[in-house]
Formats: sequence, C-alpha cells, structure tokens
Amino acid sequence: MGSSRDLAVGTVAVGSLLTGSMLSDVVSPTDDPKLYLHLAFTATFFAGLFEAALGFFRLGFIVDFLSHATIVGFMGGAATVVCLQQLKGILGLDRFTHETDIISVMRSVFTQTHKWRWESAVLGCVFLFYLLLARYFSKKKAKLFWISAMAPLTSVILGSLLVYLTHAEKHGVQVIGQLKKGINPASVMDLDFDSRYLTGAIKTGIVTGIIALAEGIAVGRSFAMFKNYHIDGNKEMIAFGMMNIAGSCTSCYLTAGPFSRSAVNFNAGCKTAVSNIVMAFAVMITLLFLTPLFHYTPLVVLSSIIIAAMLGLIDYEAAIHLWHVDKFDFVVCMSAYIGVVFANIEIGLILAIGLSILRVLLFIARPRTLVLGNIPDTKVYRNIDHYQNANNVPGLLILEIDSPIYFANSNYLRERISRWIDDEEDKLKSSGDTGLQYVVLDMSAVGNIDTSGISMLDEVKKIIDRRGLKLALVNPGAEVMKKLNKSKFLETLGHEWIFLTVGEAVGACNYILHSCKPNKTSNESQKYSNNV
Repeated sequence: MGSSRDLAVGTVAVGSLLTGSMLSDVVSPTDDPKLYLHLAFTATFFAGLFEAALGFFRLGFIVDFLSHATIVGFMGGAATVVCLQQLKGILGLDRFTHETDIISVMRSVFTQTHKWRWESAVLGCVFLFYLLLARYFSKKKAKLFWISAMAPLTSVILGSLLVYLTHAEKHGVQVIGQLKKGINPASVMDLDFDSRYLTGAIKTGIVTGIIALAEGIAVGRSFAMFKNYHIDGNKEMIAFGMMNIAGSCTSCYLTAGPFSRSAVNFNAGCKTAVSNIVMAFAVMITLLFLTPLFHYTPLVVLSSIIIAAMLGLIDYEAAIHLWHVDKFDFVVCMSAYIGVVFANIEIGLILAIGLSILRVLLFIARPRTLVLGNIPDTKVYRNIDHYQNANNVPGLLILEIDSPIYFANSNYLRERISRWIDDEEDKLKSSGDTGLQYVVLDMSAVGNIDTSGISMLDEVKKIIDRRGLKLALVNPGAEVMKKLNKSKFLETLGHEWIFLTVGEAVGACNYILHSCKPNKTSNESQKYSNNV
C-alpha cells in the first residue's frame, strides 16, 4: 500500500524501547506477562489506527514537528539508554533495574559488582569488537556491505557453537534456552480495551506511532533520492497504519521501517516491495524449523549485537554540525538527548518538541524588521546591516517586515516601527540632515494578515500622520490586499500610496520632495503623487 520500493519493514530499536518502557509504567512484564503482552498488541492497534488516520485525513504535517535536531538527539539518547540496558547481558547479571535513566542503570550495575561475570564480559567485548570491525570494513568499501550485514548472524552462530562446545553456560555465560517453536496464533481476542489500561495503551500507541512514522518515512525518502523517485508521505502513513492494525491481530507489536534492514534491501538490489514478502517467508521458515538452533545462543552475543547497532544511531557528527550551523537546533538536540538519558523517553521527547514549537512561536511573535538602503548606481534596496555599501535615502525610512502579521506579533511590530521612526528622527536631528518625511513599509514577505494586523497598520498610520509624515506600502500580497480593501484601510491610506517595488516608492517620494515647495498644500502634494 506504500509508495517506497526499498523500505524493508520490521521492528526498530527505538520503537521497541518506547513500547517496552511506556508499557512497563502501566503493568510489570514480570509480574503479569500475559497482560503486558495483550497491552503490547493493543498499543500496536492504536498506533496503526493513529497512523492510518493521519494518512487518510492528510495530516502528515504533524510528523514535521519532529525536527531533524529532535530526531538526532532523541535517537542518540534512546541508543545510549539501550546500550546501558545491555550491561545486564554483558556482565551476566540476573537482576537489573527496569528504569531507563542513566542514574538508575549505573546504580544497578555498581551495586552488584560482586555478581559480575568476567567470562561473559570478555566474550561480549570480543564479539562487540568483531561487529564494529565488520562495520568499519563495510564503510570503507561499499562492495563489502555484506560483511557488516552478515556479522550479526555469524556472531550468533559462532557464539552458539562456542557455548555448545565449551559448556560455557555452566560458567556464568547465560543462554537463551528453550524457544517456542512455530508461528504465534491470532491475537484479535487478546486486544485489551479495559478502561484501567486503555489510557496507557492509547498513549503508547500514539507516541510510538509518531516515532515509527517519522523514522520510516525519513528512511523511505532517503533511499528514494538515490533512485530518483517520489515518496507520498500520506500513502506511507496509510500503509504503516494498516500494517500495524493487521499486525496487532496476528501477535505482532509495533512495525516500522528500520534503516539497517532497508540498507541491506537496497544494496541487495531490490526493485519492489515484494522483497518484504520474501523476507516474511524467511522469518516464517526460521520460526517453524530453526528455533531449536538458538538454544545455546549466549545472551551476551545478543547484547553485543544490540550495542553495535545502537552505536550507529549516536550521530555525534550531526550534533557537531548543528552546533556550527544553528545553536538553537543544537540546544533542541541536546535537550532531547539529556531528557531521554537522565529522565525518560517521554520527557526527552516533550522537551525537544516543546523547544521546537517555542522556536516557531518566537519566529511568529518576534518577526524581524529591517532597515533597507540603496545599493549605489542601482535600484536595488537591501538590509543596511548586511550590505555596508547600502545608503539611506534622505528623508525616507524604508522598513522591511519579513513575516505574516497576526495577533501574536501585531503589538510587537507596532512598537518596533515606532521605535525605528524615533531612532531615525533622532539620528537625522543630530546630524543636521534632511528631516524624515516618508515611512515606506516593504510588505513583500507578508503573505497574510489578520484583523489585529490591520488594526496595527491603522494605528501606525495614525502615529505617522500625527508626526506629519506619510506612509507608503510596497508589494502587499494578494490576500493582504483583499483584506486591506475589505477593511477600508486602503481608502484611508489612499490607493496611490501602494507601490509594486521599493524603487517605485522611493522615486515617487523623491519626486514629491523635490517638486513640492514647503508652502504647498497637502492636496497639491497628493496631485503630484497621483501623477507619479
């Protein structure tokens, strides 16, 4: 149902971590594993329902609130938490904390130093080194991608053989043990809509669904760029949603589009989504016939595989890049990381999204107003702070507003415009230059305006009139002009004081300044303006 040809679907580490930690707050997986399992299916059902609804109602823009900086910090924090949780397997510990914050994990690790198993730790370090080495060689030469792709499987095989031949399970190396053989049954009747747990299941479903969508669509788009085709985000949402709804009825938990699996799919030369069907059959054969082979698989090898995978998600280079390019984005990234690592996943996510939304609100509530000057020997007008050779036009103050005008920023803009006028008049008085006569507002970037914005313009005009100055507007958008006309503001201002370009506005003002004598009436000045 999706539009991606390369995306390989399956479980992802971040989604698994989210589901596990959020459901653990509702019910303990050790005290009531059956209920925990049923709630996992229920959360998956709600995740699918939410994803499909987003696609059906074309509300994909919600995912865009997860900015690049948020994703980098969140995934880095989640990967750090997962790595810390794997210390249980690496050190061969039987009991471990269910908390995800770094303080709880470290306390659990260092209060059990007498239970550390050096055999398990040595084995884990050896396999971790092998996995990282395989990834290094695969990155060096693209043709050797299969080395990294096969490394987890070979680790499991070698680890199982080593334990089987040396009986390491008797010397502190924990193994998986007996696995249930066969395909899990249908789980339609296991969905739990009990009011006591419904809120937790819905919350888990929505949060994990958003993360799964953000990661899956981003992965799909990245591979689509390589092959130069288009990804329809809403189709992907419907596909993910229907997949998770169906999965919740067949003993599956949250499914998304993992990057590593999609990369293997892409490098193997897949052409269509049929590759997922082949993958599904391979998993089915494994479940039906090959599960006894995993009896001697050491848990420390699985921990090493997970740590190696998670280290690839800690993108410190992206964080450094954010620092050099945009400090606020870096703060958002680090907020997500610190929130996840030192508190929990929900707090990290809320912090990062909250800061991202705050930034958007700041852009809206505090738009820039720039003073424009003329580039010598041209009719081009640019910000005098950025262009040192841009000159102020005598008798004119040219201001550019670079955002739509709404109730949230109208008061701020009125104050800023008044302050610019005061500063300009004070500067002209101190220098003895020609007094200020005109205020020109460049509204090229003002795509829309509401009634509060229109009231603000009306107040600005009154302030300018009281000072004996004249207001001119440059290039308001079609929507802005429509509203200014309906509100009768254009009649108050005068249609002749609307110009297409700053150059035309400056030309008209200069014409009046140089043609009109000081004793001429305002009607005569208006006549000159009309002629222009």
